[in-house]
Amino acid sequence: MRVLFFDIDTLRASHMGCYGYGRDTTPVMDAVAQEGVRFEDYYCPNAPCLPSRASLVSGQYGIHNGIVGHGGTAADMRLQGASRSFTDDMSESGLFMQFRRAGFHTVSFSTFAERHSAWWFNSGFHECYNVGRRGGESAEMVTPQVLDWLERNGEQDNWFLHVHYWDPHTPYRTPADYESRFEGTPLPDDWITEEIFEEHLRHIGPHGANEINMWNDDTFAQWPKHPGHLKSKADADHFINLYDDGVRYTDDNIGQILDLLKEKGLYDEDLAIIITADHGEDLGEFGVYGEHGMADEPVCRIPMIIKWPGMQKGTVAKGFHDNVDLLPTVQELLKVPKFQERYRYDGVSFAETLRSGQDCSKPYAVLTQCAHVCQRSVRFDDYLYMRTVHGGYHLLPDEMLFDVKKDPHQQHNLAEERPDLCAKGAKMILDWNDAMMKTSNYDSDPMWTVMREGGPEHCRGHLKEYMERIKGTPREYGIPLLQEKYGEETK
Repeated sequence: MRVLFFDIDTLRASHMGCYGYGRDTTPVMDAVAQEGVRFEDYYCPNAPCLPSRASLVSGQYGIHNGIVGHGGTAADMRLQGASRSFTDDMSESGLFMQFRRAGFHTVSFSTFAERHSAWWFNSGFHECYNVGRRGGESAEMVTPQVLDWLERNGEQDNWFLHVHYWDPHTPYRTPADYESRFEGTPLPDDWITEEIFEEHLRHIGPHGANEINMWNDDTFAQWPKHPGHLKSKADADHFINLYDDGVRYTDDNIGQILDLLKEKGLYDEDLAIIITADHGEDLGEFGVYGEHGMADEPVCRIPMIIKWPGMQKGTVAKGFHDNVDLLPTVQELLKVPKFQERYRYDGVSFAETLRSGQDCSKPYAVLTQCAHVCQRSVRFDDYLYMRTVHGGYHLLPDEMLFDVKKDPHQQHNLAEERPDLCAKGAKMILDWNDAMMKTSNYDSDPMWTVMREGGPEHCRGHLKEYMERIKGTPREYGIPLLQEKYGEETK
């Protein structure tokens, strides 16, 4: 058996053809979905990049493994403590180690571990290929290494390849000679009207239309396609085209790998393919462009496509799942026993969904974001309920509720008119939090560690300069609102 794991950074599920998008962004991945199982409501429970992959690899939510942010204490795995032996339990029990224990030769093509000093990510790999750009690379730097490895080793049996692409991640950076597939074509979901974009120009907070580069509108010579600001709805449409180009460019490169396997006669019933992402992207939602800084639907709903030998084909799995579920699923499929019974997996195996279509879903999914804001949300029924502890210098209400089936871009906050659903969502979060803390070996929720250390990493220390920036502009109205909401941080 051979396994290809495509780990795509910032791939928003709703911008893929197989998830209903009206553009031809993902024809290769769509074809794989037809050969396997596509999970409809699959979530990143801890966003963005570092917390998401920590939950993926550890099989634990951030409240257990400790990683919920991009800086400070909450950017590191918790120390195991007195029970640690020669090696620690997470390294021996993680996702990629399951393949190694099952007898696979494991290989990773990724710069993720170096980008975040997250060296635990490499646990379980025999070979690690790092092209040296810490996430700044494009697919044309990664794909040739994968193709070369397959030319040399592809005909061997029992290999596992982890292939990590960054191209949908900001800055949007397809090569200069890569012709846009979408420029000049209408957006499938043209929800950003002229009036809505005018509201976005008055948005208070980072990564708005006026400051694509988080706190300013700087541009960079090495990424000439990525703009520093958006001045019109046409600019916003172009920006979304750039994102879709990054998705299509990734899909093209996946196609190169699959084409080589087909040429070599290796694309067969014995080949497993897993396609997923760490998180999605806000593209105008909450007035935010090109960032994955909320615990919301566009950021946290991610693709999961699995083609596995002898399993279901061309089916769609309904119900809520999240990325901690993959590890126990793989462990069951590969028949690998747990390395340590004391090591807790938070995920629920969906192996039987792959085998027979049985529903293995959860009643709801709890989502946490502590790198750009501090939020905890829950997806249940057709709704997303969000609680904001720190808004990352956006002027967000403390409590929000959206019907994401009718309102996928989260424009209509229903919190005041549906207090019953807010109470339902709040109780789900409270019950979940209590259950997590009861089963934790630690006495703190790392979200509150982030708050005690000064708030989300990506907004620490930027508020004063931001208030200076918006003085004398149409957004100056936001200064007293920021002072009222963020108090001591504005002094």
